[in-house]
Amino acid sequence: MYPHERSLVKRLEGKPFALLGVNSDPKDRLRQALKKENITWRSWWDAGDTSGPIATKWNVQGWPTIYVLDHKGVIRYKNVREKRMDDAVETLLKELERESSTAK
Repeated sequence: MYPHERSLVKRLEGKPFALLGVNSDPKDRLRQALKKENITWRSWWDAGDTSGPIATKWNVQGWPTIYVLDHKGVIRYKNVREKRMDDAVETLLKELERESSTAK
């Protein structure tokens, strides 16, 4: 999963896109993973399990849970991975581009 996310972040550099992570692994394991997997995007630690404040607020029942939000903060896709994640992000970027061009 991390290699795909790294490539997505690199490919979309300079575009209106952000990848954010939330992790509940023990802190020492998380620090190792951040280094080993070269995770360059912002990531938060959420108290060690799915009962943490972030997971609770977002109704996360297990990891990984993936939400793809549009530019208005609306969840548009859930648990899409690899190609489906790419397609979801591309769709939302195109929608934003169309919306921005019609607003001018």
